Amino acid sequence: MASLHKARDRGDIDLEAWEEAIRNAVLRYGASLLEGLLAKAGCGRRDSPVLDSCGQPMHSIGVRQKTITTLLGAVTLRRSVFEDTQGTRTRTPLDESLGVTGTSFSPGVRRFMARAGSRSSFVDASEDLLTYARLDVTPKQVQRVAEDVGRAVEDWNGRQAAATASPGPAPILYVSFDGTGVPMRKNELHASKGKGPDGKARTREVKLGCVFTQTTTDEEGWPVRDPDSTTYVGAIESSELFGLRIYQEALRRGSEQADKIVVLTDGARYNKTIASTHFPGAVHIIDLYHGREHLADLAKTLGIDDAGLMAWRALLDMGRVEDILHQANSRIASLSPGTAQTDELRKGLNYFQENADLMRYAQFRLAGYFVGSGVVEAGCRTVIGERLKRSGMFWSLRGANSIIASRCCQISGRFEDFWEDAG
Repeated sequence: MASLHKARDRGDIDLEAWEEAIRNAVLRYGASLLEGLLAKAGCGRRDSPVLDSCGQPMHSIGVRQKTITTLLGAVTLRRSVFEDTQGTRTRTPLDESLGVTGTSFSPGVRRFMARAGSRSSFVDASEDLLTYARLDVTPKQVQRVAEDVGRAVEDWNGRQAAATASPGPAPILYVSFDGTGVPMRKNELHASKGKGPDGKARTREVKLGCVFTQTTTDEEGWPVRDPDSTTYVGAIESSELFGLRIYQEALRRGSEQADKIVVLTDGARYNKTIASTHFPGAVHIIDLYHGREHLADLAKTLGIDDAGLMAWRALLDMGRVEDILHQANSRIASLSPGTAQTDELRKGLNYFQENADLMRYAQFRLAGYFVGSGVVEAGCRTVIGERLKRSGMFWSLRGANSIIASRCCQISGRFEDFWEDAG
């Protein structure tokens, strides 16, 4: 400090350098203070014996040192280590009480690493942690910690689902889900089929679901999503497992107390199966914009011009699917049967025939419901795309699911609850 005072008196002021010097000094002092506070915590006479997993007393094998990285810097611990009578397992009570068993990073550092590693690339996270928090950790270390925390989040989610605490009733609870592809390593794609001409898969589908509530409509009768009510779940897994996952999240959010449940999907067959299996009493709505995409494809195949497509869109918005089918069938009747074109048209018409009752948009709007799946589609971009679909990224199944679990938890505003329980 004396040198800084002299520099000031000379008028030699470099504020950024001073900030850096003072911060480094504070961190060194803090690390020294923390090390002193913990100096006698891990060794010495104990009031009660240390027991193994069978409840048998363990014996001390001496004091061992361990250096951990904390938010203040490196701190060296002296702690007693205990061994069972067979000499096969050890316990270190201080490590257990501090939450550093099997790791050289403090809980605070792991928290930073988990958040940074799930929000940006592991390389960027490593550089950011050094710049912002003076934490010198490698990208590989960030990856390991971030993925370990993600797996812990997944386990915590399972326990939360098994011990669901019912929240207050919500007038309308929405459940929406969709899928998006994530680039995977080649060894993770052997059982997957691609959509390209060569049939080779380059991605695997992440199934993402969201749950949110609606209490009111605006002055014009449009639905208003309740602020901060959206939570996400997702994974690369079968539709059967994902169906259970989104059902458990809806249950946790109060589906049994909701006045009404509305399921919003794109109409894919497996999504309809999830809806009918887990939400049989719900109002099922096919997202209007997916309906419009199918309508545009049908009109293009039939050679309908822009004016005709606009007329069809108006009918769709009113939920008059039968009128669209009638006009389309009249067009098809003039075509030669058995051609590839008519087969494609029949397939397009089947989509509307099978889903007509899920596309009564005028009725749904009159009831004050959302008719678009924009929330989950935005989630596919923010929860999944912004982290897992960056250029040059290729994921393992284990790594991708870990980061997905962590991001869903964070973006749902539940990470602090997880961390408190985990501690």
